[in-house]
Amino acid sequence: MAGHSKWATTKHKKAALDAKRGKLFGRLIKNIEVAARTGGGDPDANPTLYDAIQKAKKNSVPANNIERAVKRGSGEDASGSDWETIMYEGYGPSGVAVLVECLTDNRNRAASEVRTAFTRNGGNLADPGSVAYMFTRKGIVEVPKEAVSDEDELLMAVLDAGAEEVADEGEVFQVITEPNDLVAVRKALQENEIDYNSAEGGFVPATKVELDLEGVQKVMKLVDALEDSDDVQEIFTNFTASDDVLKQLQQED
Repeated sequence: MAGHSKWATTKHKKAALDAKRGKLFGRLIKNIEVAARTGGGDPDANPTLYDAIQKAKKNSVPANNIERAVKRGSGEDASGSDWETIMYEGYGPSGVAVLVECLTDNRNRAASEVRTAFTRNGGNLADPGSVAYMFTRKGIVEVPKEAVSDEDELLMAVLDAGAEEVADEGEVFQVITEPNDLVAVRKALQENEIDYNSAEGGFVPATKVELDLEGVQKVMKLVDALEDSDDVQEIFTNFTASDDVLKQLQQED
């Protein structure tokens, strides 16, 4: 029975991973479709589309799925949905500020699912503007640590292109830029043959709230609940945690 139990657990974990992978694919495909609709279907002339396609490829989205998304967005295929971007603001456990970026074809469904996730996980939605002021729109490029010898090499490669700072985020470095400098920084990485995971716009908090293990667990439970919604594209928070807390979290996983 022990063997059966272990298999059942493994199967359950694989199903959960497959479900998350499916949701990630869906989000990446939507990003491609919207980028193509906004700026045209040529990645060379549309940096947002280029980066959306690169991120999809990095996450092993099949090439034919990417191609169909570009066609839907650019109008070659008339079956695309009418996506709308909506930003929700709220507070999670321990007063952590949360921005939730949705891309949806049903505003009522998105609002309901986001509200439910907050109320069931120790948080609450806030009025527009009451949380967003704590964040600044930036360009964020994620570089895996194995792609460079050290932080200095990365900084030297991107500094002249407009990078504001390089932040150590555990397994990756984050290069922070002004939104208008994002393409230049990405090109600088390519010219220096430095691999990167993603290059896209995001929100960076002005100040961060440091949480203990229990606090992080509660916030991550809220984040997981929000990510269960197919309408949720990105989640930004202002919490941080010590290396010791992060190690404890990894051990639990």
